Amino acid sequence: MDNKIKVSKEKRQDMILAIKTYFLKEREEELGDLGSSLLLDFITDKLAMEFYNQGVYDSYKFLNDKTEDLLEIIKY
Repeated sequence: MDNKIKVSKEKRQDMILAIKTYFLKEREEELGDLGSSLLLDFITDKLAMEFYNQGVYDSYKFLNDKTEDLLEIIKY
């Protein structure tokens, strides 16, 4: 199974632009397309799964809590 997170070409370009903008604004460094692309690849390859998994866990917990809330409306 391929665990790599995939994004559209347009979304990838938006992300690269966001990285370049961040570096320029926050660090006063100009990062080129290649550097930004490599940083994005690192983030998606090494870090993104953790964010994804946390989102799955948070969704599970939210739905589980709501299901328990639903049981409170049972009439005896």
